[in-house]
Amino acid sequence: MEQHWYTLDTCHARAQLEATAPLSAEEAASRLAAHGPNRLPEERSSGALARLGRQLRNFLIYVLLAAAAITGALGHWVDAGVILAVVVIQTLVGFIQEGKAEQSLSAIRHMLAPKARVVREDGQYQIDAADLVPGDTILLEPGDRVPADIRLEKCHNLKIEEAILTGESEAVEKSPEPVEKDAALGDRKGMAFSGTMVSTGTGRGLVVHTGAATEIGRISGLLARTTALKTPLLEQMDRFARVLSIIVIVAGAAIFAGGLVFSGLPFRDLFMAVVGLTVAAIPEGLPAILTITLAIGVRQMARRQAVVRRMPVIESLGAVSVICSDKTGTLTRNEMMVTTAVQGHRRLDVTGEGYELEGMVRQDNQPAEVTGALEDLARAAALCNDAHLDFREGSPHIQGDPMEAALKVFAHKAAFDIEASASAWPREDEIPFDTQTRFMATLNHDHHGHSVVYLKGAPERILDMCKAECAADGTTAVLDRDRWDQVIADLASEGLRVLALARKSVPRGTTDLAVEDLDAGVELLGLVGLLDPPRQEAIRAISDCHDAGIRVKMITGDHALTAGAIARKLGLRNSERVLTGKELDGLSAEELQQLATDVDVFARTSPEHKLRLVEALQAQHGVVAMTGDGVNDAPALKRADVGIAMGVKGSEAAREASSVVLLDDNFASIAAAVREGRTVYTNLKKGIAFMLPINGGESISLITALLLGLTLPISALQILWVNMVSSVVLAMTLAFEPPEPDVMKQPPRPREQSLLQGFLVWRVFFVSLLFLVGIFAAWFWAMHLHGDQSVARTLAVNTLVAMEVFYLFAVRYLDTPSITLRGVLGTPVVLGAVAAIVALQLLFTYLPWFHDTFESSPLSLEMLVFAGLAGVVVLVILEIETRIRRGWARSRLG
Repeated sequence: MEQHWYTLDTCHARAQLEATAPLSAEEAASRLAAHGPNRLPEERSSGALARLGRQLRNFLIYVLLAAAAITGALGHWVDAGVILAVVVIQTLVGFIQEGKAEQSLSAIRHMLAPKARVVREDGQYQIDAADLVPGDTILLEPGDRVPADIRLEKCHNLKIEEAILTGESEAVEKSPEPVEKDAALGDRKGMAFSGTMVSTGTGRGLVVHTGAATEIGRISGLLARTTALKTPLLEQMDRFARVLSIIVIVAGAAIFAGGLVFSGLPFRDLFMAVVGLTVAAIPEGLPAILTITLAIGVRQMARRQAVVRRMPVIESLGAVSVICSDKTGTLTRNEMMVTTAVQGHRRLDVTGEGYELEGMVRQDNQPAEVTGALEDLARAAALCNDAHLDFREGSPHIQGDPMEAALKVFAHKAAFDIEASASAWPREDEIPFDTQTRFMATLNHDHHGHSVVYLKGAPERILDMCKAECAADGTTAVLDRDRWDQVIADLASEGLRVLALARKSVPRGTTDLAVEDLDAGVELLGLVGLLDPPRQEAIRAISDCHDAGIRVKMITGDHALTAGAIARKLGLRNSERVLTGKELDGLSAEELQQLATDVDVFARTSPEHKLRLVEALQAQHGVVAMTGDGVNDAPALKRADVGIAMGVKGSEAAREASSVVLLDDNFASIAAAVREGRTVYTNLKKGIAFMLPINGGESISLITALLLGLTLPISALQILWVNMVSSVVLAMTLAFEPPEPDVMKQPPRPREQSLLQGFLVWRVFFVSLLFLVGIFAAWFWAMHLHGDQSVARTLAVNTLVAMEVFYLFAVRYLDTPSITLRGVLGTPVVLGAVAAIVALQLLFTYLPWFHDTFESSPLSLEMLVFAGLAGVVVLVILEIETRIRRGWARSRLG
């Protein structure tokens, strides 16, 4: 049964662990042998051969291998080698792209502290963290990474940054007192968790969990048990390849049987013809087009500061219907900022971004008047402060507490010279912040005989010390405690962290400061409200996502009030309802699925909660993207259809569990990624719409010839030439097509939506018939003129390729007219590919080596003109079909 150490006082915890005093070396060694080293268990990683095998478990690869075997059976070993080369390239690209897929656990292991300060029976030592055991006594200091899960015994101003586990932006103030059993992870004040960082203060505690038993170890186990889903594209391509293969096999068998009855061909010739039909029907170039299109999408995303670790995921982004985002560091800057100040009876708003100095103090949307009272408030914020800001490298770098850094930035925005303040008002003495007193005070003088004590701290504590308050005009009045209590409650309800600032004038020459000196004479200067502010670009990106029909949900470990306030600032749809982790625990799977759809803000969540939410949304047939930067996000990142990690401030564990890493930590890059994903999918549809009619036309022409007992108009080897060379080169150009103008105004496509449906099926069928007519027209015309089978087949091949070239211009605009200036001019890539195909076909037609290999023959000029005219006819017919279809669609809407 799990022991909830945070519910026990330290004496009972020590009694449970039989460690009422520091352990002896012998006892520590015994416990180390019993519990094992303080590190996460090494998972047996799969080798290179296993990864290579996983790349081959793809039905399209099986189709290609079958095509290679069939081609080899025909005796064309060179062509079989070409197909196998495509398999090798396809496999190696995936192998290299996904080579680091399972390093998440290793990344978490590296987060364990290498050294720890431990108290043993015979003294204090620094030892390897791996040698810690339950019952050890640990000392913590600022900058330490906590080496194990620790039940704290003593805390002196101890604050620990737990964002990697909880997502909470502020360092958590620790104390030894026990808490309730149902306390959320971020509320367990008496615990220090392995892998977190000591921000300020010192502490002493008892090791209660090591290695895999720690909180970070539990997340590691959760990550290991989490399975990554197949992307929608791979699911569709698998289904498509399976269905196509079954159709080809069944059709081949039926035609073979029909040919035996009707064609009169010898058994061997009929069998080899059916094998040729199979080669014609299988789109050998499709996997290559898929890989190339995805690779181009990966390259485009790299230009947008996003690294795609698994290629198919780039397409999945286009199908995303829900984005689940962590708050801290993803939607917000992970930088505290003063957003509100209350001074006297006026409320002031503070503009700007994080620690950047740009911004101002405003009142009623106008620059606020800098009164003496506001200057005093800013001076208190700057002087009662131990943080340092460094702007030498352009971007702000802070040393010290983030909230104190935010106070210095606020002072600058209030027109106070924070650079000169240290010398103009030097510090004589101070009372450091302590969890018992709950305030900090400094004694400063200004070289003109004025000595002042400035205070900052918890508002309730500062108000208890004050009898007077400073008005906006600089005068003092009796403190109105009820009004200030209401102001504090209002600010807290907005999710703000509230601090109070105060002052006390002291006699000239005072050099010492004690807590007792502040029992009287303290005057309240005002309040400041701090928040980890939303990224402005995230607000715009969320609006873009809503326009694209994508629901954005915020899942955070932070407090419910803070989460709700940030959600409203971000513009999330349903920001009034906030569901907490404790409420999630009481929901069944069915209830969670319903609420996960309706609610957009989730607070005080654990890694298990995030994982359950992703699974619940996926159960509703959603394609889910999960963004995050902490260790606590890693399991949900791995489970999501698209896991997106922050590359700058994100943990290594989050980056390794994800499929996309944002190098600029910019949520706005996700909207750009969705645009790119939708473009990739559209271009893939165009590629399929381009390639399948070619295979369809070839297949139908062969079927017609077999059933009617005619000579095949194109040989199997010539079909391979068309499929593997001209078709692939032309189809590759579609991968470079720019986004459609309204790509981000369309709703997300359903996960189960087929690649081939509705109009696309009709277009494939219709163009296949056009290609059939063109192939046989060329064949019969050439046979009529020359009676030479080689010449007729060469003309049929050139006619097919010419129709492909003109069809390429039509397929670039599936739903709009293609005979326009923009359509005819094409793009440099399209024109380059057309030129390359013309050159290749001239070699195919006139070079002797091709005559020997492909049984082609030279053609006259009039035959080449015939081939070109066939292409023009196809383009014109498709243009007429598009206009008729668009007119019919408009009439239905009208």
